[in-house]
Amino acid sequence: MIRLMTAMDSMHVQQIVFKTWNETYKDIIPAEIQKKFINRSYSEAMLLKRMEKTYVLVAECEGIPIGFSSFTKKDEDGDSELTAMYILPSHQKMGYGKKLVEYSLSLLSDAQKLFVYVDERNTVGRAFYEKQGFELLDIFEEYFEGYPVVTAQYVFCIHSPALALH
Repeated sequence: MIRLMTAMDSMHVQQIVFKTWNETYKDIIPAEIQKKFINRSYSEAMLLKRMEKTYVLVAECEGIPIGFSSFTKKDEDGDSELTAMYILPSHQKMGYGKKLVEYSLSLLSDAQKLFVYVDERNTVGRAFYEKQGFELLDIFEEYFEGYPVVTAQYVFCIHSPALALH
C-alpha cells in the first residue's frame, strides 16, 4: 500500500534511509559523509518540515513502512523534483518503487516534468529510473557534503506542452 506519510512514520523512515544508504552507497560515498548527511537531512525536525513543504509517500508491506519517496510540489514552470526514494534492500525489486512513482505521478497530474538526480555510480538506481521511463538529461560533477561526486540528471515528461495545446 502507498499512502501519505504521517509524523508517526518518522522512526521507520529514518531506519529505511540509514539501511538503504548504507547498502547503496557503501562503496561510493564514505560512511562518515553518509552519516553526516542522514543525521542532518532526516532528523525528526527535518522530516516534519519535509512533510510540510513536499509530498512524502510511504510504501507499506503488511502494515510496516518499507520504503518512502518525497517530491516537491509543482513549481511555476510546471516542474517537480523527486528528492528522495528509498526502499529497504530486502524489499527492492518487488514493485514498491514503481508504485511510489505511479502514485507520485497521480498527484502531479497537472505538472509538466518530474526531475531526479542520481549518483552516476548508483547503477541500480539509474537502471530503475530508466525502466520507469525517465530519460537521461545530463551528467555533471559536483560536491556532496564536500565530497566530489558525479551526478546524473533524469527527467520524466508528465505532460508535453505541445500536447496541452490540442
